[in-house]
Amino acid sequence: MADNDIKVLFDTDIGSDIDDAAALAYLLAQQRCNLLGITTVSGQPVERAKLASAICIAAGREVPIVPGGEDRLDGPTRQPNVPQSSVLPNWQHDTDFGNQSAVEFMAEMIHGNPHEITLLAVGPMTNIGRLFKEYPETAALLKSLHMMIGRFSAKPELPTAEWNAHCDPAAASVIYATKVPVHISIGLDVTHQLVMDSRQVREYFQHPLLKPVYEMSEVWFSARDQLRFHDPLAAVALFDRSICEYQSGSVSIKRTEDRSNGETLWEADADGPHRVGVTVDPDRFFASYFKVFSQAD
Repeated sequence: MADNDIKVLFDTDIGSDIDDAAALAYLLAQQRCNLLGITTVSGQPVERAKLASAICIAAGREVPIVPGGEDRLDGPTRQPNVPQSSVLPNWQHDTDFGNQSAVEFMAEMIHGNPHEITLLAVGPMTNIGRLFKEYPETAALLKSLHMMIGRFSAKPELPTAEWNAHCDPAAASVIYATKVPVHISIGLDVTHQLVMDSRQVREYFQHPLLKPVYEMSEVWFSARDQLRFHDPLAAVALFDRSICEYQSGSVSIKRTEDRSNGETLWEADADGPHRVGVTVDPDRFFASYFKVFSQAD
């Protein structure tokens, strides 16, 4: 690995939406990514770990994979099912992931690589919330925290509370109350601009590293006709800083009893502790995303 490579821990709810798998494939193909481990979160975390394993094995990579928390910090999971697990019989995958908890694994890796790890979180923030509560010193030992979470500008067509935040608002509250050296969120208002239909996915997802993702996408497209690259944007933006523009400020989480539970409240402030994505260049994103697969040949 070169000096400008990035050590990454990837926390994901792979298996619900298809974009997690697309993000993982990118990280495996990205030559500057030193992927130290994958942790899974939300309902049936072992099934999610199996899917991550299938993609890693298809890529010829051995990456530690550790199942994490199923239920949110203060209640049962809002995401119990793993639809993409139906493809597992078609792909070689591990089934034994050991007994270490995801939180213990993350803490161990962060302590072993102080100020060097970027924690990339693209699912409900349950594992990260527990990490910061049980090992509070780890936040300051990170290099940075990058998340796909929230919605930071008004978009009437989008939910008030983005799904990752809604799936564990208590954990999201912990995340935004915790000081991290670099604290970056890319929200739904930006990621929803990156979209492909099933025909385009069929055309572009032909690289061997993307084959299992393409098969998972067929499950996804059985109920809808578009793939939005929410989580891949958070991954690609780690390595191509020109794709998004950011603004500093402060984020808090609104708690309610309805679907707006987990709404991200954003206040711009040049001295604020949080940075959020405010723009994206879609053409540059797609060029950067697919370029790594041609380089992996």
